[in-house]
Amino acid sequence: MDQYRTGRERMVLEQLRSRDIVDEGLLAVMAEVPRHCFVDDAMRGRAYGDHPLPIGAGQTISQPYIVAFMTQALHLTGQEKVLEIGTGSGYQTAVLCRLCSQVYTVERINSLLAGARKVFDQLRYYNIRSKLDDGTVGWPENGPYDAIMVTAGGPEIPEPLIEQLADPGRLIIPVGTQHVQELQLLEKKEGQVEVTNLASVRFVDLVGEHGWGK
Repeated sequence: MDQYRTGRERMVLEQLRSRDIVDEGLLAVMAEVPRHCFVDDAMRGRAYGDHPLPIGAGQTISQPYIVAFMTQALHLTGQEKVLEIGTGSGYQTAVLCRLCSQVYTVERINSLLAGARKVFDQLRYYNIRSKLDDGTVGWPENGPYDAIMVTAGGPEIPEPLIEQLADPGRLIIPVGTQHVQELQLLEKKEGQVEVTNLASVRFVDLVGEHGWGK
């Protein structure tokens, strides 16, 4: 018996449905993916709370609402190839992998990537490919990608990611200072690029060649 099921159901009802998360497929996935598996044992009792949690190495697992909000903005239908920059705990990756065909995820911190890979294997999430690298340069050899998600805040949208985005395609990223950012949705269609600000957020730094430097 899954002792955390009630926590997930309450999370979906109180944190997601009560706000602006309306994608039923996404809500079903959020009610299913075991978020508690992606945090340290000491944090499991808080895994379904309406807040981010530390995961080590100065990084965090985003609050469930932000995970759902960013995912919903990509309008995934199940057939997409998705690039994620910033694997972190692997929770966002897991949500994406249940809603698309293939996820390619890049992480710069070895300990986090190793931990995430272990959970992916335990949960039998086999449509995820991952690597240790500078995520701001993307993963060009597997592009273009139908959707790209960046889970760290940078000073601008990295040009390599725009280049690796398919046409049509959607890219979501926090952009701003190292203290506060705007969640930006970039849409590419017929050779044109349009950027929309969706919400004010605060993420960890996007570190790399096209981010805040190494």
